[in-house]
Amino acid sequence: MGTTAEHLLVTDSAVSADLHVVVLAGGLSYERDVSLRSGRRVLDALRAVGVEAELRDADVALLPALAADPPDAVVIALHGATGEDGSLRGVLDLCDIPYVGCDARASRVAWDKPSAKAVLREAGIPTPDWVALPHDRFSELGAVAVLDRIVDRLGVPLMVKPAQGGSGLGAAVVRDAAALPAAMVGCFAYDSTALVERYVPGIDVAVSVVDLGDGPRALPPVEIVPRNGVYDYAARYTAGRTTWHAPARLEPEVAATVADVALAAHTALGLRDLSRVDVIVDAAGQPHVLEVNVSPGMTETSLLPLAVQAAGLDFGRLLGTLVARAAARLTTH
Repeated sequence: MGTTAEHLLVTDSAVSADLHVVVLAGGLSYERDVSLRSGRRVLDALRAVGVEAELRDADVALLPALAADPPDAVVIALHGATGEDGSLRGVLDLCDIPYVGCDARASRVAWDKPSAKAVLREAGIPTPDWVALPHDRFSELGAVAVLDRIVDRLGVPLMVKPAQGGSGLGAAVVRDAAALPAAMVGCFAYDSTALVERYVPGIDVAVSVVDLGDGPRALPPVEIVPRNGVYDYAARYTAGRTTWHAPARLEPEVAATVADVALAAHTALGLRDLSRVDVIVDAAGQPHVLEVNVSPGMTETSLLPLAVQAAGLDFGRLLGTLVARAAARLTTH
């Protein structure tokens, strides 16, 4: 499968100025502010290529507005549960309103990291060993005993993060077993279930996957170098906290392997249109899939737009093509 820009050219004919598009952004998750920034960026990019687009929040006014003036397609720029747990997509399906991105079922699986990792493991796609621990079990079984068993099984360092969530909120690297209880408490502040996985040192890479009509293709990988070593919320959205390299500084054969693994993950999870696959490349050049995001950030520091730029593509035309493909799905439904 090719990953270079010549395989991903977006034709002017693919973008229709006749389309009426609603961009959904905001919501009530912890990632509301980031979502609003993503939504405005998507709105501006679509308007720049002549698409009639408007920005709406996911609130009580949304469904009446969609019923009164049904759009040709929706772009979901909502992050966190609202945009990624499949529920909103299911409602849009009920309303026969097409949208960019995967369907509700695939979204539900990808949103829940333990479920997604189980699918990846079943498909033979490398992902770090893990255990998922609900807060109730953690309390019932005794925190000390449970944490001792986790360290015995997975060792240290460990990565602790919410089973459902994004933007690095509630995530922490645990380099010493004594720090694990505090990391669990911090994680449970964002989700009732913690995902604890073996920490794999290496190069942090994000691979965006897009399908513009000829099957899913991997855009150039983006390498992430956070100043403090952890790609947390502050590192993602604070200027100067992170350096990005697009394309990533990988040997060509390693980059090809990373692209193949990202495409395999996108396919195994049944995704559609676009996704972002987060990968760690270890010292041996082996990629390990950490998670897959079905509603990637679209802000000025987000990884998918950086990959689009590295591929030599126009962000607005790419979005316009995805919107046109989504709108066409309704006519063949």
